[in-house]
Amino acid sequence: MTPAELERLVRAAFPDAEVVIEDLAGDGDHYRLTITSEAFRGKSRIEQHRMVYAALGPHMGGTLHALALVTRVPHRTAGNGSRS
Repeated sequence: MTPAELERLVRAAFPDAEVVIEDLAGDGDHYRLTITSEAFRGKSRIEQHRMVYAALGPHMGGTLHALALVTRVPHRTAGNGSRS
């Protein structure tokens, strides 16, 4: 699986995502994937990871052998209505 294919799958499920892909072994099978998306807000880390695995579908364990996964929620901006 190429990084472009991996990013396409992630963006199909999380259109707002900031995606960072690192090829850990140089073989196209082992990646570190960091996804920042509002879709993860309010979800546990396990729920977030399950959402990503669902987006990757049958590629997990097939064309994608190993995935180090980091999921994040975007930081809120200063204009979010909070008071200082």
